[in-house]
Amino acid sequence: MRGVIAARASALYVALVMAAPALAQDGALGRNVEGLLVFARQTNPDYAAARSEADAAGERVGPAGALADPRFRMELRDITRSGEQNATLSPSQVGSTRYLLSQDLPWFGKRELKREIAELEADAASGRAQSAWSELAARIKVAHAQRYYLYRNESLTREILDLIARLEKVAQARYAGGLAAQQDVIRAQVEQTGMRSELLTLESERRQANARLNALLARPATAALAEPERLPPLPPPAKLDYAALEERVRSRNPVLSTEESRLKAAQKSRELAYRNRYPDFTVGFGPIQYQNAVKEWEVMVELNIPLQQSTRRAQERESEAMLAAAGSRKEAAANQVLAELSENLVAVEAARRLETLATTSLLPQAELGFRAALAGYETGKVDFATLLEAQRRIRQAKQSQIKAQSEAQIRLAAIEKLLGEEP
Repeated sequence: MRGVIAARASALYVALVMAAPALAQDGALGRNVEGLLVFARQTNPDYAAARSEADAAGERVGPAGALADPRFRMELRDITRSGEQNATLSPSQVGSTRYLLSQDLPWFGKRELKREIAELEADAASGRAQSAWSELAARIKVAHAQRYYLYRNESLTREILDLIARLEKVAQARYAGGLAAQQDVIRAQVEQTGMRSELLTLESERRQANARLNALLARPATAALAEPERLPPLPPPAKLDYAALEERVRSRNPVLSTEESRLKAAQKSRELAYRNRYPDFTVGFGPIQYQNAVKEWEVMVELNIPLQQSTRRAQERESEAMLAAAGSRKEAAANQVLAELSENLVAVEAARRLETLATTSLLPQAELGFRAALAGYETGKVDFATLLEAQRRIRQAKQSQIKAQSEAQIRLAAIEKLLGEEP
């Protein structure tokens, strides 16, 4: 099963490596969030580092449960032959030569516990890598939503600026005919100046948003990005039910998965600490050489005597405390994650309702009000201030619509980060 998953992951990674440069070259990068995620998965250095750390942790599993290297020992005894000769290091000329091949053997079950701890630590590292990707993906989705809002708001401001320019012409015509005061023309010009100032602010914010997104993609801050074309559709309300998502969050949230692995590793570490009450062994065997002949063989068993009870009890208390800390961290993480889930679900529903209200009520009403005000101004029934206020209401309604769409996507990105997937 692991082999199949690894093969699929490798195939996906190759596809991403091939697709990411093409996205940047054809100028499509930035149009939609899917392309941004594909590019970031292949280029972001933080995520690459987390993946490498997970790979490194996986490679520690085998050595953790392996035996230590055997040791070879050679002793040259009586190198002067009781003073009969000068000292020598030749095995055939000393009194005797002892050879010993030994192997350290931990107490029963210790190797298995060490391997299980390493496996759980590898699972935790994989969870951290998944958490790093979920965090990165959420930040990219938020940046895309913010860019969408800024681009659409800038486009809307330009449209309203053109509208006010046309209103200025209407005011100038009425002023030339003696039907309106010059103050109307001045008001239109002041309104245009204010909107041009807003355009400068929006342009600055847009460039800052592009720089932030390029940083997430590991690209130069000034690298070109395409204008965002759309936002992903929101899932239906039935899929954003708290009770259903709570179970998925508890079982799939990367942070909770990491804390669960840490908790299990702490439990195994406690078992290992108690297992250290028992001694470890060293076994060995070897021949004893006299001149040029092997005349004796020996077998040895060595063990450590666990007399330092105060040290071991301190280690056991440490393992108990670490286990309690791991349990508390998992509980705190679960509380935080579920609170964030509830908060973001409420915010998505509020944004959805605000968008519906702006689309079905505020915007149609504002457009009707503007047309009535324009007709009234042309006939002299309303003043120019009323007309400007009517166009401001149109702009506010459209801004509310765009902002609600962006806010819903930002909150949805937070939910997807908690789930580690799309809802």
